[in-house]
Amino acid sequence: QVQLVESGGGLVQAGGSLRLSCAASGRTFSRYTVGWFRQAPGKEREFVAAINWIAYSTYYADSVKGRFTVSRDNAKNTVYLQMNSLKPEDTAVYYCAATTDRLPAQAMGVMQRYDYWGQGTQVTVSS
Repeated sequence: QVQLVESGGGLVQAGGSLRLSCAASGRTFSRYTVGWFRQAPGKEREFVAAINWIAYSTYYADSVKGRFTVSRDNAKNTVYLQMNSLKPEDTAVYYCAATTDRLPAQAMGVMQRYDYWGQGTQVTVSS
Protein backbone atom coordinates (compact mmCIF):
# COMPACT_ATOMS: atom_id res chain seq x y z
CA GLN A 1 0.00 0.00 0.00
CA VAL A 2 1.19 3.49 -0.79
CA GLN A 3 -0.28 6.85 0.15
CA LEU A 4 0.02 9.80 -2.22
CA VAL A 5 -0.13 13.47 -1.33
CA GLU A 6 -0.09 16.22 -3.95
CA SER A 7 1.05 19.76 -3.26
CA GLY A 8 2.13 22.86 -5.13
CA GLY A 9 -1.15 23.98 -6.61
CA GLY A 10 -2.34 27.55 -6.50
CA LEU A 11 -3.40 30.60 -8.47
CA VAL A 12 -1.17 31.79 -11.30
CA GLN A 13 -1.54 34.15 -14.23
CA ALA A 14 -1.58 32.86 -17.80
CA GLY A 15 1.96 32.30 -19.01
CA GLY A 16 3.19 31.52 -15.53
CA SER A 17 4.58 28.33 -14.02
CA LEU A 18 3.87 25.97 -11.17
CA ARG A 19 5.54 22.81 -9.96
CA LEU A 20 3.35 20.12 -8.47
CA SER A 21 4.74 17.43 -6.20
CA CYS A 22 3.40 13.96 -5.52
CA ALA A 23 4.93 12.56 -2.34
CA ALA A 24 4.57 8.89 -1.54
CA SER A 25 4.64 7.21 1.83
CA GLY A 26 4.15 3.69 2.96
CA ARG A 27 6.35 1.99 0.41
CA THR A 28 9.41 2.64 -1.69
CA PHE A 29 8.26 4.55 -4.72
CA SER A 30 11.02 3.55 -7.08
CA ARG A 31 9.11 0.70 -8.76
CA TYR A 32 5.85 2.53 -9.32
CA THR A 33 4.58 4.01 -12.53
CA VAL A 34 3.13 7.41 -11.67
CA GLY A 35 0.60 9.35 -13.66
CA TRP A 36 -0.84 12.84 -13.43
CA PHE A 37 -4.47 13.45 -14.27
CA ARG A 38 -6.68 16.50 -14.02
CA GLN A 39 -10.36 17.27 -13.76
CA ALA A 40 -11.91 20.60 -14.63
CA PRO A 41 -15.38 21.56 -13.35
CA GLY A 42 -18.06 19.75 -15.31
CA LYS A 43 -15.56 17.70 -17.27
CA GLU A 44 -14.26 14.16 -17.21
CA ARG A 45 -10.94 13.43 -15.55
CA GLU A 46 -8.22 13.35 -18.18
CA PHE A 47 -4.65 12.16 -18.54
CA VAL A 48 -1.88 14.73 -18.34
CA ALA A 49 1.47 12.95 -18.05
CA ALA A 50 3.13 9.82 -16.71
CA ILE A 51 6.53 8.43 -15.89
CA ASN A 52 7.42 4.79 -15.48
CA TRP A 53 10.17 3.20 -13.45
CA ILE A 54 11.73 1.44 -16.42
CA ALA A 55 14.18 3.82 -18.06
CA TYR A 56 12.10 6.66 -16.58
CA SER A 57 10.16 6.92 -19.84
CA THR A 58 7.70 9.79 -19.95
CA TYR A 59 4.37 10.26 -21.69
CA TYR A 60 2.27 13.36 -22.25
CA ALA A 61 -1.15 14.36 -23.44
CA ASP A 62 -0.97 16.36 -26.65
CA SER A 63 -2.47 19.36 -24.89
CA VAL A 64 0.53 19.72 -22.56
CA LYS A 65 3.44 18.50 -24.70
CA GLY A 66 6.24 21.01 -24.75
CA ARG A 67 4.86 22.86 -21.73
CA PHE A 68 4.75 20.27 -18.93
CA THR A 69 7.55 18.01 -17.72
CA VAL A 70 7.19 15.02 -15.42
CA SER A 71 10.17 13.82 -13.42
CA ARG A 72 10.92 11.75 -10.35
CA ASP A 73 13.32 11.73 -7.43
CA ASN A 74 13.23 8.24 -5.97
CA ALA A 75 15.50 9.24 -3.09
CA LYS A 76 12.76 11.63 -1.99
CA ASN A 77 9.88 9.31 -2.93
CA THR A 78 8.49 12.17 -5.00
CA VAL A 79 7.29 12.74 -8.56
CA TYR A 80 7.06 16.26 -9.95
CA LEU A 81 5.02 17.95 -12.65
CA GLN A 82 6.63 21.14 -13.87
CA MET A 83 4.02 23.23 -15.65
CA ASN A 84 5.16 26.15 -17.79
CA SER A 85 3.32 28.52 -20.12
CA LEU A 86 0.12 27.85 -18.25
CA LYS A 87 -3.18 28.62 -19.93
CA PRO A 88 -6.64 29.24 -18.44
CA GLU A 89 -7.73 25.89 -19.88
CA ASP A 90 -5.18 24.18 -17.60
CA THR A 91 -7.37 25.13 -14.63
CA ALA A 92 -8.37 21.92 -12.86
CA VAL A 93 -7.81 19.73 -9.83
CA TYR A 94 -4.64 17.77 -10.49
CA TYR A 95 -4.29 14.23 -9.17
CA CYS A 96 -1.34 11.89 -9.07
CA ALA A 97 -1.85 8.15 -9.29
CA ALA A 98 0.43 5.14 -9.02
CA THR A 99 0.66 1.49 -9.91
CA THR A 100 3.29 -1.22 -9.73
CA ASP A 101 2.10 -2.62 -13.05
CA ARG A 102 4.39 -2.40 -16.04
CA LEU A 103 2.04 -0.41 -18.21
CA PRO A 104 2.55 -0.39 -21.96
CA ALA A 105 2.75 3.04 -23.51
CA GLN A 106 -0.84 2.90 -24.75
CA ALA A 107 -2.09 2.23 -21.20
CA MET A 108 -0.25 5.03 -19.43
CA GLY A 109 -3.23 7.34 -19.81
CA VAL A 110 -5.89 4.86 -18.67
CA MET A 111 -7.17 5.81 -15.22
CA GLN A 112 -8.41 2.33 -14.45
CA ARG A 113 -4.87 0.95 -14.65
CA TYR A 114 -3.78 2.95 -11.59
CA ASP A 115 -4.36 1.56 -8.11
CA TYR A 116 -3.52 4.44 -5.80
CA TRP A 117 -4.67 8.05 -5.97
CA GLY A 118 -3.95 11.24 -4.12
CA GLN A 119 -6.57 13.73 -2.96
CA GLY A 120 -5.76 16.31 -5.60
CA THR A 121 -4.46 19.87 -5.66
CA GLN A 122 -6.21 22.84 -7.26
CA VAL A 123 -4.53 24.74 -10.07
CA THR A 124 -6.20 27.95 -11.22
CA VAL A 125 -4.85 29.93 -14.17
CA SER A 126 -6.24 33.43 -14.61
CA SER A 127 -6.37 35.18 -17.96
